[in-house]
Amino acid sequence: MIKLRIARRGQGKSGGFRSIVLFRHGSRAFFVYGFAKNERDNIRADELKAFRKLADHLLNMNDADILEAIKNGTIKEIEYHG
Repeated sequence: MIKLRIARRGQGKSGGFRSIVLFRHGSRAFFVYGFAKNERDNIRADELKAFRKLADHLLNMNDADILEAIKNGTIKEIEYHG
């Protein structure tokens, strides 16, 4: 689980946004939550625990499980063509 700092135009990273990404190097990444830093400081301990549990589930899904989750709308794939 990674908490990323995202800069807001004219305010930099400290006044910007935070996002929670579940990530396994060389495998996959899931964006699961985002919030403005001016709306809340951080995630709560219970949220951290829930994100870790979700990471364990999502990052251990096989390709067929992921395709089914995309098909039924549980998750949404975001494609990037840099």
